[in-house]
Amino acid sequence: MKQVLVMGDSVMRKALTTLEFLSQDEETRRLYEERMKGLQTYMADIEGARREGREEGREEGRREARMEMARAMLEAGDNVEKVVRLTKLPREQVEAIQRELESGR
Repeated sequence: MKQVLVMGDSVMRKALTTLEFLSQDEETRRLYEERMKGLQTYMADIEGARREGREEGREEGRREARMEMARAMLEAGDNVEKVVRLTKLPREQVEAIQRELESGR
């Protein structure tokens, strides 16, 4: 019964043929297993890179939000110390935003 189901599906038939071929030759099987391990490692690396990229994107978004907040606070008349304390941006960055705002006025 199992062979009838397998033989009815060309994909399964090809898989069975490949499995039979690989199980006959030790070196071929070893190479196949190495390739599969390599592909698994590659896929894990890709997924890790995706996660890292998403985290970098989130951090960039948070930084941009803090920059926008700093700009709004400075436009509202808050002093540099308060902006640095609340946004956690480096003082130099807040001062650069302030200079930019002053030069645009």
